[in-house]
Amino acid sequence: MKISLGFSPCPNDTFIFDAMVHGKVDTEGLSFDVVLADVEALNHWAFEGRLDATKLSFHAFMHLAGQYNLLESGAALGNNCGPLLIARKPMTEEAVNEACIAIPGQYTTANFLLGQAYPQAVNRKIMIFSAIENAVLSGEADAGVIIHENRFTYQDKGLVKIADLGEIWEQTTGMPIPLGGIAVKNSLDPELQAAIGRVMRRSVAFALDNPQEALPYVRQHSQEMDEAVMYAHINLYVNDFTRELGERGHAAVARMHAGTGQTAGTGQTAPSGLTGTSTRNPGNA
Repeated sequence: MKISLGFSPCPNDTFIFDAMVHGKVDTEGLSFDVVLADVEALNHWAFEGRLDATKLSFHAFMHLAGQYNLLESGAALGNNCGPLLIARKPMTEEAVNEACIAIPGQYTTANFLLGQAYPQAVNRKIMIFSAIENAVLSGEADAGVIIHENRFTYQDKGLVKIADLGEIWEQTTGMPIPLGGIAVKNSLDPELQAAIGRVMRRSVAFALDNPQEALPYVRQHSQEMDEAVMYAHINLYVNDFTRELGERGHAAVARMHAGTGQTAGTGQTAPSGLTGTSTRNPGNA
């Protein structure tokens, strides 16, 4: 059976998905029609219900939990791995509040964390994540929230860090930072959802146990071809939470859920390998 599957071309995603999309693990008869896209595009497609399984920002998932179930494996969640607020020169909190800030999408966790740290900074300009550094350098934006590979390149371009938004989250909540996860449409048969969850778990385990295997696929799609940057990206975002969210991972997701104004909680029983939540209709979010 063919499953439509979306994830980003970033190294952490191509690293963990390589084994399942290339048949390196038991897929239980499933094959995958893969679409690679920026995470905010994936977020919007999820609102449209376009894909059977997809990478999502956890902020987007908070509004989509009535339509999608979260897989136990595949998440990007951890410590010291959050988005950074950067600018051409140091800025005071007052200046940040008045600045035009480039963000990588309305439903990204980066935008959520910016709102938590700087609730008065409401002048935000949405653009694809890879364009944010240059927008700040050119003056198109006064500051920007960067994610993915750009965490490792902004200083080389002469930009400075104003705040580590993930660090602020960790200090405020005592929780790891929930960035993104893998979700499946809850309209799929429960057994099919469970099978996708098992395949995802195998794919993550294979990648972590055989890290060299995925490098050609990672390199094929990475913006930054420097191998040191690719390894840094993978090591930052792929960890024990990627293998399994576990109790602490679920607690972090629930804390973010509460922060969106939705009903908190991620502990409902779902098919094996899945965690489901319920929320309001995303049109009301």
